[in-house]
Amino acid sequence: MHLVLISGLSGSGKSIALKVLEDAGYYCVDNLPSLLLPQLVGQLDQQGYDKCAVAIDIRGGESVAMLPQQLDALRAHDLQLQFLFLDAKNETLLKRFSETRRRHPLAIGDSTLSEAIAEERLRLEELVELGHHIDTSDVLPNTLRDWVRQFVAAEPGQGLTLLFESFGFKHGLPLDADLVFDVRCLPNPHYDAQLRPLTGCDLPVVEFLESQPEVLRMRDDIARFIGDWLPSYIRDSRNYLTIAIGCTGGQHRSVYFAEYLGRLFQSHARVLVRHRQIAPPATGSA
Repeated sequence: MHLVLISGLSGSGKSIALKVLEDAGYYCVDNLPSLLLPQLVGQLDQQGYDKCAVAIDIRGGESVAMLPQQLDALRAHDLQLQFLFLDAKNETLLKRFSETRRRHPLAIGDSTLSEAIAEERLRLEELVELGHHIDTSDVLPNTLRDWVRQFVAAEPGQGLTLLFESFGFKHGLPLDADLVFDVRCLPNPHYDAQLRPLTGCDLPVVEFLESQPEVLRMRDDIARFIGDWLPSYIRDSRNYLTIAIGCTGGQHRSVYFAEYLGRLFQSHARVLVRHRQIAPPATGSA
């Protein structure tokens, strides 16, 4: 059985992730108390289900604290297990709850929404490092759907997945970054009227950046650093290493760096490339 467990902060996009998996043919269960997880997995396995996705979060009560031990027990059985933790900055969560007018699960009595979010973050902090961490702040729903599909496509137990993520500093540091590189000091295509509407994926931007000696120097320095330390991260038995590259807006320089590094390290590990501030290419599906 392929089991995908989803957890994270309320308002971070867990419903979107679960819907993606439901559309992909997974048997999906939302808001399951952690205590019932072993029983559910055993029952579905007996009934012959080969793909299952379960959302477990603060709505299930205090039993969510048992999830780390349950993951260890599940990994000892003959199943493929992936754990996805969705997160978002506090200001993003406040905005989302304000727009939807939903009540936070921990907003009880005189508790404010800010206090409820802070309490939930504290209760779930031990879960953040259990699997793949995605910061959904300032991410469009279609982009999140694409990232979830990428995550599920990764084969569990196949070693380190190296994830290069571009972002814009004006949107804040991504919460899911393990390493952060700042390329704002490099020449900016934004100031060229012809390059401004393009992205770091477009050839004119690539040619402009690769004509700048300082761009090539920083690019090679970052690649050398990652190459030197990648074996240590692999020995650390990590499943994911997220390397964030930031420029001002997240459209040109950081996108170019993420794309280049993704291609460069394809022979070293499984590689994913994400761009926080630009939409993924259309797939042609509705």
